[in-house]
Amino acid sequence: MVKDMGKMKKRARMTGISGSLAAVAALAVVAPVSAQTPVQFPTKPVRFIVPFPPGGGADVIGRVISQRLTEKWGQQLVIDNRAGAGGNIAAELAAAAPPDGHTLFQFNIANAISPGLYKKLNYDPVKDFNAVTLLATSPFVLVTHPSVKAATVQELIVLAKSQPGKLIYASSGNGGPSHLSAEMLKSMAGIQMTHVPYKGIATVINDLLSGQVQVTFTVPASGLPHVRTGRLRALAVTTAKRSAVAQEIPTIAESGVPGYDTSTWYAVVVPVGTPRPIITKLHADITQVLQLPDVRERLTSVGVDLVGSTPEFLAQFIQSEMTKLGRLIKLSDARID
Repeated sequence: MVKDMGKMKKRARMTGISGSLAAVAALAVVAPVSAQTPVQFPTKPVRFIVPFPPGGGADVIGRVISQRLTEKWGQQLVIDNRAGAGGNIAAELAAAAPPDGHTLFQFNIANAISPGLYKKLNYDPVKDFNAVTLLATSPFVLVTHPSVKAATVQELIVLAKSQPGKLIYASSGNGGPSHLSAEMLKSMAGIQMTHVPYKGIATVINDLLSGQVQVTFTVPASGLPHVRTGRLRALAVTTAKRSAVAQEIPTIAESGVPGYDTSTWYAVVVPVGTPRPIITKLHADITQVLQLPDVRERLTSVGVDLVGSTPEFLAQFIQSEMTKLGRLIKLSDARID
């Protein structure tokens, strides 16, 4: 179980490592990978393993990109949703795949969290993969069921303090990014809420809509459509700056919790040993797709900031995220049973 992060004296230490992923990702300008002899790829359908169920932000990004890559390649790019264990089931499957470029893996923040959260992994997040590109970053949105008598973050804090542990917040899994986002708020605001972990954000949203749970942190793609129909209420976004897709929603930091700043991200990697010419082609084709106007419009409309980094930048980025998130997990005392 996850123990309460609890004590306010940790606030300064936590905010010092939370960092804006969007700010870091902004450094990852698209740069050409060194020229290689043209390679015939793909020669058969390509599998894109996504470590979360259909319907969430990871799935939306994967499907938008896969449609245009299928058109570009003349070969089907098939989304393979493999949810469970904080992305580790999918990662193990991808790591064991043949290193021929026909299996892609959507490596994301959950996989960078895993080394600090699990005592043992059946794969190595660094040694078992070759980096291709950082696709995008995205803020989380703090949303509630309309029955919660709080229209702002400060009102939510006051409500939580008046009823310690009564508010129920859901996450997409123990130790996952939505869970750590909530635990960070609990610690920095000095409040108590009861955690209910799920296996994926789609089921979280369903139960939030029905009122079975009251609070969650979710990506804009999953939460904003319901906010705009009035079925959910958005209190704030988690990044230091407001999201371009929802400028009317304040940040948690400007809502009375200074220094609060976190977000999620999505990348493409392949099994280690994949030939460099294939990685070069994958990088070139994926970053070209990210520049297509319809792709940019579709993804930015749901709160995603597209990046398209070099493989070298992504490899360094993953290492730095693992270090930073590992510190956060230790400070939060998060554990998996």
